[in-house]
Amino acid sequence: MTDLLLLPGDGIGPEVTAQVRRVAEKIAPDLTIDERDFGGLSYDRHGVPVTDEAVAAAKSARAVLMGAVGGPQWASAPRDRRPEAGLLRLRTEMAVFANLRPALCFLPLADASSLKRDRIEGLDFMIVRELTGGVYFGQPRGIEDLPGGGRRGVDTQVYTTAEIERVARVAFELARGRRNKVHSAEKSNVMETGLLWRQVVTDLHRREYADVELEHILADNAAMQIVKAPKQFDVMVTDNLFGDILSDAAAQLTGSLGMLPSAALGVPGSPGLYEPIHGSAPDIAGKGIANPLAAILSFEMALRWSLGRADLADALFKAVEAALEAGARTPDLGGSMTTVQMGDAVLAKL
Repeated sequence: MTDLLLLPGDGIGPEVTAQVRRVAEKIAPDLTIDERDFGGLSYDRHGVPVTDEAVAAAKSARAVLMGAVGGPQWASAPRDRRPEAGLLRLRTEMAVFANLRPALCFLPLADASSLKRDRIEGLDFMIVRELTGGVYFGQPRGIEDLPGGGRRGVDTQVYTTAEIERVARVAFELARGRRNKVHSAEKSNVMETGLLWRQVVTDLHRREYADVELEHILADNAAMQIVKAPKQFDVMVTDNLFGDILSDAAAQLTGSLGMLPSAALGVPGSPGLYEPIHGSAPDIAGKGIANPLAAILSFEMALRWSLGRADLADALFKAVEAALEAGARTPDLGGSMTTVQMGDAVLAKL
């Protein structure tokens, strides 16, 4: 069994993933590492954004770490063969339904945020996003011509009790190991799926997690509170669409999208999917200036959640923090280091 499968993908993906490999080989030389094409690169080489062989390799690995997918050069590809379709297939095939997106501010970067220092110093909360249901996967969907002219686009938001329960359970369990508070974000005031979401979370809380503080919050208010008083949050659980939006808003609090990792988990014992949330960033791809820390911190999460090496995860987290304290900065953080130099800085602290 492969311990770690790397899917570098597109844009800056290969650049930041190369630094993950360097760190992995340094901190855990016993790990077996494999690598496959993914995203637009896979489409160019194989005609599909992810091959059956790559999916099989992902499902048989202990952890999968991807770089990024997508870019303007694939905008005209058939929708089912665009790089993003490969990512959706991978998430579905791996059955990773809980997306953990930490919003954490490293102390040396407190002044890099767009918010005032007192608002984000010490910030540490986790967004748990449902990942395999909701409007991104619901049927029917599509664009159709109308008889009288014009067209109509349809996307369907669908959730079941089981889908909501399993992701809410992840949030409650996480909260028990943190500050014991969960905010559940939805739009129960205008959406039937939001109403079901609130009812299911409330019932699960009453049955199994009464010791955890639960607060319901409308998703639009959650967006406002994230930029008003983000330190009030510990764990926030929400659906696929709102989680996509709210986690990107929270990411900006930390100073740069280049700092934010993520983990996508399924049932215990199944492989996790880890990725930086910054995307392929085609505007800086190939320039060697991308910040690799989000990818490196995604590997830190893989060590913790899938590879059973919390000790190494702690050491890597401290190395990243120490590198930042020593002044290591890529351009997105106001510095001039290259991607490789930032990797060097972390390796030096290991």
